[in-house]
Amino acid sequence: MKKLPWGMIGGGTGAFIGGAHRVAARITNQYQLMGGVFDVDFERAKEFARDEGIPLNRVYPNIDEFIEGELALPAEERIQVVSIVTPNFLHYEHARKLMENDFHVICEKPVTITSAEAIDLQEISLRKERVFCITHTYTGYPMVREMKRRIEAGAIGELQRVEAHYLQGWINPIIHGGGGKMATWRLDPKVSGISSCMADIGVHAFNLIEYTTGLEVKQVLGVLNKLTPDNPLDLDGNVLLKFSENMTGVIRASQIATGEENNLQINIYGSLGGFHWEQENPNELKMLHEGASYEIIKPGYEFLSDFARESHVLPPGHPEGIYESFGNLYKGAAMAIKNEPTVPGQFPGIEDGVRGMRFIESVVQSDKEGSSWIAL
Repeated sequence: MKKLPWGMIGGGTGAFIGGAHRVAARITNQYQLMGGVFDVDFERAKEFARDEGIPLNRVYPNIDEFIEGELALPAEERIQVVSIVTPNFLHYEHARKLMENDFHVICEKPVTITSAEAIDLQEISLRKERVFCITHTYTGYPMVREMKRRIEAGAIGELQRVEAHYLQGWINPIIHGGGGKMATWRLDPKVSGISSCMADIGVHAFNLIEYTTGLEVKQVLGVLNKLTPDNPLDLDGNVLLKFSENMTGVIRASQIATGEENNLQINIYGSLGGFHWEQENPNELKMLHEGASYEIIKPGYEFLSDFARESHVLPPGHPEGIYESFGNLYKGAAMAIKNEPTVPGQFPGIEDGVRGMRFIESVVQSDKEGSSWIAL
């Protein structure tokens, strides 16, 4: 099948997340990187293109020249889908310009820095009939998808409680070291928006909860922590969730959990049992049963749902990780762009981006108002 001509905004030399996107696209074998705006330094961008074997005439200094240059090409030659892997404050401008000029978009989260911007992108996506994929990576794991399908089928009964935590410690040495508070763009409100911790990792936990349960959070009550008064944005926080009068949950997120690496976990409990899943051990899903021992579910077996089996390409006992999870989102986006049938949950869309921004804004508002319940 013909590969999709693909471009990138950002993600050049030394960019971890840019590299992750390229590996993910290659895993699917459905994309061909043809050009892009790889760096704010045009010379570095061209150096990156040489290393990747990308023609220099498809390397552009900015988004406007990218669009102009690609639209000047015959339709069958131009880039069709573009990944945005820039800092948060640039997502909206780039995505809006791309979709208005008929490019499909794959975007890092959070999708924008305000919910109003996210809603505007949603309207453009619908009006222009453009595919918009937001890379909530963890929804691509086969065992997360198996958990989703089993919950849909009623395997653990009526849902009663959900909790998730996402703990990292990487900002800790920046805060306490000699680099200064602004040594990372994550702590700059002009670049990151109104939140660091909740916008960077708390929103992943939120998305994972709504993805797996199929429920929508109705209200949040948040307590955020900047650690010291001179830190401009949150580094840590706890959020109570209310789905209904009889269904609650909690999210704990931190970038100052000393020694933690990428500790994302989700626990879901129903009237008949529960599920435990952790990102650092992604190939095992623990299913709890009332009155019986738990079982460990692993990928690659025929008894799994079609969705989980199609999301794992190796035989049992061959672990897959975050690149393969990324790849499943890229695969889903490619199917949608090619007008192939997709299933619910195939990849997070712009509606997930809107939900994520409402979550971030509501948690920040709740904290400012003295931990009041705020509706999403």
